[in-house]
Amino acid sequence: MSNFLIKGGRALNGEVGISGAKNSAVAIIPATILADSPCILENIPNISDVKAMFRILEQMGATVDQIDGTTYKVDATTVNVTDVFFPEVGNMRASYYLLGALLAEKHVANVLMPGGCEFGERPIDQHLKGFKSLGAMFEVSGGLNPVISVWAEKELVGSYIYMDVVSVGATMNIMLAAVKAEGVTTIENAAREPHIVDLANFLNMMGANIKGAGTSTIKITGVQKMHGVVYSIIPDQIEAGTYMTAVAATHGKAVIRNVIPKHLESIASKLLEMGIKVTVNSDGDSITIDATGKFRSCDVVTAPHPGFPTDMQPQFVVLLAMAEGAGIIREQVWESRFQYVEQLQKMGMNISIKNVKTKDDFLLIQGGAELKPCSLEATDLRAGAAMIIAALCVDGESEISNVKYIERGYDCVIEKFQKLGADIRRV
Repeated sequence: MSNFLIKGGRALNGEVGISGAKNSAVAIIPATILADSPCILENIPNISDVKAMFRILEQMGATVDQIDGTTYKVDATTVNVTDVFFPEVGNMRASYYLLGALLAEKHVANVLMPGGCEFGERPIDQHLKGFKSLGAMFEVSGGLNPVISVWAEKELVGSYIYMDVVSVGATMNIMLAAVKAEGVTTIENAAREPHIVDLANFLNMMGANIKGAGTSTIKITGVQKMHGVVYSIIPDQIEAGTYMTAVAATHGKAVIRNVIPKHLESIASKLLEMGIKVTVNSDGDSITIDATGKFRSCDVVTAPHPGFPTDMQPQFVVLLAMAEGAGIIREQVWESRFQYVEQLQKMGMNISIKNVKTKDDFLLIQGGAELKPCSLEATDLRAGAAMIIAALCVDGESEISNVKYIERGYDCVIEKFQKLGADIRRV
């Protein structure tokens, strides 16, 4: 097991490029099962979740060839497995997209219960509700190692599906299942995140007929065949936000390249509210963060897109701890997503937790506390990123363990922080 060793106390400066979106890639890769010819996927991030998804496909009979550092050829026409019980499946949340893709293509799927970061209950009832509306049946069995089984004894048929809660995963999974269903499927109260639009664009290029992605109503007219395409993944919104926040927290100035500024508006608006300069550059796909002066605290409420992303919540806690004054972060997407706070408190951050283990959790963060370096343990992907930012802000040497979580979602994280001038290395 590797740890990250960080000597903090210096501002981040320079420029850094953003990789392809994790949350797009882990859905688009299983979607290749729907094509009757190979797909070329570009701008694929070099992260452990993507590597695991490729391994799963290969074990299912697909062929995956790396063309260059970020481009892969995926031939899933030879997939001949519908029982997906490989170890990688139970270690990542996104493995549930195999349910939708296999249900559409093979009309049956038996998939080990997905894993991933642990912060509160993350049920898949909305996924199963959607499958059932299309005419599929399901059951969950297996005791300590549960398996989700979905199957359809005849062709899937389009239906009206109202999402009881806004769910990114369920919206994408139902899209995958519905693209070959007979007739029209309407998803109401759908999630609107950029990676949902990215998946819809990919499926449409393959021959699907999806309208409304990015709004709360998505309409899918089923098609009989879908073909392989060349497709480039969008830049990662959360990776970009993480580096924006890291530069700001260390009072640095840097250019963040290969971004879609529209996707970053909720994050940028909070930085601007704090007195941090955010500029969209003339090239249209980069922004400059300038936090060389003082900045003040603010209040943040997480919400589904286009609201402030829950996946940026831990990073912003660190930023508020570096600001003048007190701020509140209210978590309204996941319960129990403050498990990492104890780690930051070890550094001396003045953070109080209120309403623990409810979806109305909030944190009170008082800036200006005297901080000290220490050993930290990453508790999940985004919390691990927050701990890197915290260690970069504190004079002295800190060490972060359990970095497997961080590497699930951040491409070349050591090298990118080093490019910004950080003293960070793997030990």
